[in-house]
Amino acid sequence: MRAAPAPPRLSVPAVFRTSDILPQVEKALAGERLTFEDGVRLFQSEDVNALGWAANAVRERLHGNVAYYLKNRHINYTNICKYDCMFCSFYRKEGQEGAWLWSVDQVLEHVAPYKDKGLSEFHIVGGVHPTLPFSYYTDMLRALKREHPGVAIKAFTAIEIAYLAELTGKSLGDVLKELKAAGLDMVPGGGAEVFADRVRYKVCRDKADADRWFEVHETAHALGIPTNATMLYGHIETVEERVDHILRLRDLQDRTGGLKSYIPLAYHPDFNRLAKLGAPSGLDALRNVAVGRLLLDNVPHIKAYWIMLGVKVAQLALSWGANDIDGTVTWERIYHMAGAETPEGLTEERLREVIREAGREPVERDAFYNVAGSEGARGNPS
Repeated sequence: MRAAPAPPRLSVPAVFRTSDILPQVEKALAGERLTFEDGVRLFQSEDVNALGWAANAVRERLHGNVAYYLKNRHINYTNICKYDCMFCSFYRKEGQEGAWLWSVDQVLEHVAPYKDKGLSEFHIVGGVHPTLPFSYYTDMLRALKREHPGVAIKAFTAIEIAYLAELTGKSLGDVLKELKAAGLDMVPGGGAEVFADRVRYKVCRDKADADRWFEVHETAHALGIPTNATMLYGHIETVEERVDHILRLRDLQDRTGGLKSYIPLAYHPDFNRLAKLGAPSGLDALRNVAVGRLLLDNVPHIKAYWIMLGVKVAQLALSWGANDIDGTVTWERIYHMAGAETPEGLTEERLREVIREAGREPVERDAFYNVAGSEGARGNPS
């Protein structure tokens, strides 16, 4: 039997043959790994048309015309936080106006209307609460698994998990094992911000540093818990610091293979101490999606998080390297408390419409990127 023919190699359109990023585009199309210098050039180039075309070509080579979404529900169980990050509009101190903390029963009450509605995922993140016992987190996971056994739980950023290890005096491995036994299926990518020490010292010096973020994710991967990764861009970071951040994620994926997706997150300026900087532009959002797709040759999925980008920019991002738009969400507070004007949720029908309007084929997935309803969608394949 003859082997299937190799897919035709893409050639760069004539319009881009004089682009200042032609060497980077050609390397990406050939499947060659881009360097730090390549990443800087991509971010600095004014030829955004060539950048978008190249990222889309790689995206379509990997995923064709498909764009994924899922039915999920966000649970922001508390906004009380012991840290004081300059970019954060979400956090409050205990007793401060606008602070909240849900009991486990209130968490269950919050999601009760969605029982048997075909949800694939609970996405749970909150502030790093200074007084909650470790049992609160395991009790919440067990209760959700008991009441919603078919829903995957993606919960607690690396910053939250690092604090739980500090709180209990246990190793990260032991904390993650206990969380997994209680129902944790996946870890979200938040808390990464920008890994550069200079940036973290200025905007979030009190919380776990970059090395600790990586330690949490590597430990999770070793235990069979997949994770996502993010970068919060558009505040005080440099182009070089963005590229360093992305390549450190690529190195992590080389070591473990445990990252499911990368989500570039735009800084939102309202109601925080970096407000004078303003918000990054929609073009910067597209640039970050595209460069992420081209540099992260080993991370399968790039997410255009519509809550943060807005629906229209998220639609454009599906042709700039992104192949996922996230989900129904339903109730999200972190970005909305920072001034996001997007809806707090979209119906499945509207999500599918949004994807079709962008010229893509909507495909429902589960938390682990299995096509919903497929054999692999019955649980965490890792």
